Amino acid sequence: MGEFISTHGGLIITIIAVIVLLCIIGSGYVKAPPDKAFIISGIGKKARVVIGKASIKIPFLERLDKLDLGLMPVDVKTASAVPTADYINISVDGVVNVKVSLSPEGIELAQQNFLNKDRAYIVAVAREVLEGNMREIVGTMELREMVSNRQKFADKVKENAAPDLANMGLDIVSFNVQNFTDSQGVIDNLGIDNISKIQKDASIARANADRDVAVARAEANKQANDAKVAADLEIAMKNNDLAIKQAELKKVSDIKKAEADAAYKIQEEEQRKQIEITTANANIARQEKEVELETQKIAIQERRLDADVKKQAEANKFVEQQKADAFLYSKQRTVEAKKYEDIQNAEAELAVRQREAEAALYAAEQEAKAARARAEAAKYAAEQEAEGIKAKGLAEAEAVRAKALAEAEGLDKKAEAMQKMQEAAILQMYFEKLPEIAKAVAEPLNNVDSITMYGEGNTAKLIGEITQSTSQISNGLLDGMGISLKDLLSSVLTGKAIATGINSVDTTADVIGSDDGQTAIDDNL
Repeated sequence: MGEFISTHGGLIITIIAVIVLLCIIGSGYVKAPPDKAFIISGIGKKARVVIGKASIKIPFLERLDKLDLGLMPVDVKTASAVPTADYINISVDGVVNVKVSLSPEGIELAQQNFLNKDRAYIVAVAREVLEGNMREIVGTMELREMVSNRQKFADKVKENAAPDLANMGLDIVSFNVQNFTDSQGVIDNLGIDNISKIQKDASIARANADRDVAVARAEANKQANDAKVAADLEIAMKNNDLAIKQAELKKVSDIKKAEADAAYKIQEEEQRKQIEITTANANIARQEKEVELETQKIAIQERRLDADVKKQAEANKFVEQQKADAFLYSKQRTVEAKKYEDIQNAEAELAVRQREAEAALYAAEQEAKAARARAEAAKYAAEQEAEGIKAKGLAEAEAVRAKALAEAEGLDKKAEAMQKMQEAAILQMYFEKLPEIAKAVAEPLNNVDSITMYGEGNTAKLIGEITQSTSQISNGLLDGMGISLKDLLSSVLTGKAIATGINSVDTTADVIGSDDGQTAIDDNL
């Protein structure tokens, strides 16, 4: 009992120690958000910075400090008016966004200056630095330049203040100037001056535009008048040219008319003369034509007579030719008809012979198929009969095997008695069982009415298989007993005991009862 309490007490103490250790480790687990920097210090030369990830702080040995990394807006205003480069007092209002630098040097400087400080403290420090730098830049620029280019002023202030803030671990993200003001209204006057200047420039531009319009209008009127005068002059000149042209055309027309009248009379005389000549020529030509006509009539009569004789002869010739062609065509058609009839008869006889040959071939093929089918049917019947005989023999052999197994189990029970038996008893038992084995092997054949064997030597083969089965069963029995028949007979004849075989009967019986023994018996069967 004391040992039990001691053992379990130690286990409980160990569990408590593990739980305490886990609680201590769990209390040191820290996870920093992306906008916070967790500074873990206490062990080691340099503090560890954790941003946006988890870490372990060793309790009691390390401490945890936090640094804000978020964007901090700073409203920067000059506390009093600051004189510009042109000695005009103005006030400046701007907005600056700053944040802690994420570089290793910046984080280290920020740790030294703002660790565990709130935003208000950081903003106040940054405002003082930015205000001082802004006052410096105001003193270096003129008012007009600052008002007209605020971005240049903001860039200068940012450039001037960035090193000072970087020494504290801060970066300037943006700088925007909100407003410039002054107590004397100079900035407003600059606006008025610009307005007056703009109005003056507008009035001058308007006057110049009116002048240009008047000049353009006068020039347009002048050009219109010049165009009108030139047009009238051009019209007068064109009218004058037209009158001259009309007179010239009238003169030419009269000349042409006189020439036409004279030419008409001349032409009329020429026409009359030509008519007379033409009439005389026509009479001569008519007489010549009459002579030619008579000559042509005579020639036509001669050709007609000649044509009649030739046509009759050609007609007779054509008739004879047609008769000869008809007789020749009739002979050719008769020969071709006889040839065609012979070809048709030959083809018909050839077709008949081909069909008879095909029919004979088809009949032979069908007879061969029928013979093949009968042979296959006979083969299938023989195979089925052989399969039946084989199946029956296997079933009877299985019965023999079961009987042998049963006898083997009987032998197992007699194993103790067999240890004291001599060789003669073993031989007696073997020879007593041998006729029963042979009878069991041959008994299935008594149930078979007839066996049809195909091929030569099958009868001897069947008898040999039966004899072999008997030998295998008897040998299997002796092998199962662990005895060699040859050695046993030799031992009986020489008078030697087979102590070794007898002593192995127990082992043999165990083997027969096991799976390996069953397999051996199956193989022997």
